[in-house]
Amino acid sequence: MKATARRTSHFQHDVTIRDHHVGADEPEAAGGDDAAPSPEELLAAALASCTAITMEMYAQRKGWDIGAVEVEAEFTPPDRGCPTKFRLVMRLPSHLSEEQVERLKVIAAKCPIHRTLDSDVMFDEQMELVEVAR
Repeated sequence: MKATARRTSHFQHDVTIRDHHVGADEPEAAGGDDAAPSPEELLAAALASCTAITMEMYAQRKGWDIGAVEVEAEFTPPDRGCPTKFRLVMRLPSHLSEEQVERLKVIAAKCPIHRTLDSDVMFDEQMELVEVAR
C-alpha cells in the first residue's frame, strides 16, 4: 500500500492513493487554509472507517443483518507524559442481541488500522533530492 502527498499550495496537499485523490491541509489555527482535513483527522477517519468496515464484513460472513453502522473516532495527540488517545463510539441498530454486540466489539478491535496503531511501528525514512522545474 502506498500514498503520495504532493503540495498544491501553502500546507495543502493532494494525496494520491491508487487512482483516488484525497486532500490534506491544516486548520487556520495551525497556519493552514482549512481546505481539507488535517493529517490527524485523516488518521481518525481511517480508524473510524476501518472499524465500521471490519464489523460489517464480519456481520456479512455471519449472515447477520446489522443495517446501518456508524463509528465515531476522536483523536487526541500525545502530550508530555501522556499517550496518544483514540475514543471510539460505535453505533449499532438496537435490534442486535447482546451476544452480537459483544462479538462486534471484539471484532472492531481487530481492524487493520486498530491493530497497526496498537502495535510497534517501524519507519524506514529516506531523503531524495530531485530537480525542481522552475
